[in-house]
Amino acid sequence: MINKEVKSQNRNYTVPLITITLLFFMWGFITCMNDILIPYLKQLFSLTFFESMLVQFCFFGAYFIGSLIYFFISISKGDPINKVGYKKGIIFGIFLAAFGCILFYPAATFSYYPLFLGALFILGLGFTVLQITANAYVSLLGSEESASSRLNMTQAFNAFGTTIAPVLGGHLIFEFFSAPDGSFSAVATRIPYLIFAAILLLVALLISRVKLPSFQTAEEEIVKGWGALEFSHLKFGVFAMFCYVGGEVAVGSFIISFLEQPQVMGFNEIISKNYLSLYWGGAMIGRFLGAISLNQSISQGRKAIYMAGAASLVFLVIFSIVNLTFSQISFFLVFIVLNFVAFFVGKAAPARTLSIFAAVNVALLISAMVNHGELAMYSILGIGIFNSIMFSNIYTLAISGLGKYTSQGSSLVVMAILGGAIVPIFQGYLADQFGVQHSFIIPVFCYLVILIFGAYCTRYLGHVKSTEAKSGH
Repeated sequence: MINKEVKSQNRNYTVPLITITLLFFMWGFITCMNDILIPYLKQLFSLTFFESMLVQFCFFGAYFIGSLIYFFISISKGDPINKVGYKKGIIFGIFLAAFGCILFYPAATFSYYPLFLGALFILGLGFTVLQITANAYVSLLGSEESASSRLNMTQAFNAFGTTIAPVLGGHLIFEFFSAPDGSFSAVATRIPYLIFAAILLLVALLISRVKLPSFQTAEEEIVKGWGALEFSHLKFGVFAMFCYVGGEVAVGSFIISFLEQPQVMGFNEIISKNYLSLYWGGAMIGRFLGAISLNQSISQGRKAIYMAGAASLVFLVIFSIVNLTFSQISFFLVFIVLNFVAFFVGKAAPARTLSIFAAVNVALLISAMVNHGELAMYSILGIGIFNSIMFSNIYTLAISGLGKYTSQGSSLVVMAILGGAIVPIFQGYLADQFGVQHSFIIPVFCYLVILIFGAYCTRYLGHVKSTEAKSGH
């Protein structure tokens, strides 16, 4: 288990947390660029929906491959992160991701789709290392009780990156670096991804200079084997994470195509990218609210005030980013109020809140499937704000109480990000066969699984804590 002497020290983790939060922002930005690449490469190479979803398949498939390798190393030779330390692991992940960005240059130069997919795979491998190390690291920078709140805060800045990416990234690729005649050209992706690589390397340099606390296990306590799989809530959590990432990525990947449908809004890519920002911006609002709501050290009265202030501030930030009028985004205020209600009904319990949010998303997806026009559009965009706390809540619930198996369990949960590779492929196939709108039945089943996982954790983890309390542990 984590060295008690290190954990027991009363440390101020503000600087390490701010540094890691900057990293979360950057990898959120680059990850969301996939949603811009999909419609762009689809037109550039005349791809079907299924073929264009290979972007997500290669990117998120790398999470599975990378995590699988990590897991097998951990059960045979011991936890790699414990041996090298979280800091070195994070820097290695950044370098690998930067290399993936650099590979976009030859892919764009030769205008060859498989090269783009290869670059995305390497980029995904880099982010795999970051997911395994940085998420677990944030959960350790304080008490276990506040881990969900803390991870929600860092994930909020991750969502800030995903909010900016569609607008800024879309402008760079669709407009600023596009061909003078407005035609599609792979060359438009070269400079943006070189810029991303340079920024990542600067973040790596910053992290190398900042003193980060070490949470390494004593050598004699390193365990091998399949111990993490003895925990039933971890196994269910892996499946829930598969469904969450699959559902979130699938919805985000299809928003631009969904809004292009004549029975929905009939928008082009330049307009749709601004609404895509609202989808990811909703996640940012919800994660800031989640960081406050799930912090059990704040009274209910203060929570309401802090949450109202945070929601107003973040809403204004989103309004300043997107190229839309207030009347065009005012519908989002309804979702913010609904989000408030859901948080207070959840009563700061991560598992219960997770179930409530998943139930709301099931209802919104069904609405998007059966309705047309603005109602369908509002329904699909509202899903983002209720996705907000899902990653952090599933992650912390899944690894809760794992002790010395925390990093091993973390690698399994990150492996489940494979859902982002598999679910969009299936939705792409349904979209080709039955249309984009009907294809959203796939994410419906994903959120139903998350709903059940939240209900399961409410009972299971509650029972475990009750048993520990009775036994005096």
